[in-house]
Amino acid sequence: MEKYFMVKSSDDYSVAKIAVALGTELRRSIVREIVNSPLTVKELAFKLNVSVSTISVNVKILEDADLIRTSYQAGKHGSIKLCSIKYERLIVDFMQAIKDEESVGKYTINMPVGAFYDFDIKPTCGMLDENGFIGKDDDRQTFYNPNRFAAQLLWFYSGYVEYRFQREMDADKTLSLQFSLECCSEAPGFRNEYPSDITFWINDKEICEWRSPGDFGGKRGAYSPEWWPTTSTQFGLLKRLNITKSGSFLDNLYVGKICLNDLKLNEKDYISFKIGVKDNAKNVGGINIFGDKFGNYPQSIQMTVECINDAKSNGSNNK
Repeated sequence: MEKYFMVKSSDDYSVAKIAVALGTELRRSIVREIVNSPLTVKELAFKLNVSVSTISVNVKILEDADLIRTSYQAGKHGSIKLCSIKYERLIVDFMQAIKDEESVGKYTINMPVGAFYDFDIKPTCGMLDENGFIGKDDDRQTFYNPNRFAAQLLWFYSGYVEYRFQREMDADKTLSLQFSLECCSEAPGFRNEYPSDITFWINDKEICEWRSPGDFGGKRGAYSPEWWPTTSTQFGLLKRLNITKSGSFLDNLYVGKICLNDLKLNEKDYISFKIGVKDNAKNVGGINIFGDKFGNYPQSIQMTVECINDAKSNGSNNK
């Protein structure tokens, strides 16, 4: 069970689906019944004194709203459908109300994957641009190569790379700070099931650890060059890390209490974003980081900032 799920009040579709899903006493009763332990559809029907078919219809509505999860387990007379709660709490972000009243700016800075400021890594490691290898494969000295700024894919077994983004905003007027990137585990060739515990830090604060399920290949990434074999890493997953005044979220899921105030944004003229795999992680499965010409997403590492009244562009990619 996840602890939190955050929905932006501006996301009318999701908010409406949740409101409809919880809009009847029966569906609210279903949620209450499965809070402490999962129940089958038949058990819910018995407890709530309604037919199995009625429970099934209403369970589907709750499932479509992403409020509960269902799974099938073997029973005496075939499989049985088991219903369980998905989140302990649902958070609706009403920051949009502030945005409606204030003049809010939003800007994005794109950072090439090879433009890291610092690193401390262990092989296996390497880098590619869209035309071929940069430097030597499995040689950490390659990460000092000036051609690294053209990199479209980099990988290493453990350690970290650190990127420093220009700070253009006043911390007191910042509403949210988001980083997004495409990444995955690093295995020999590729292995779609190969977990790796990847950690994200902002301004030296550990935000969260994400377990990448694998190193993905076997079919070409949407933007991966033709010369790169499908028997090697082809694409990753797009991860979005968002820090607000109320906490930290990964792909809209609450991951910790580190908030904007904890990052002390005004103390330095840059924002540090560090990505890596700890040597003592439970799953040391390396990391691949993708550029805008490799993988499934046409982007490098992005930092997006929302500020009240004081957003600036200064050459950044405004959206």
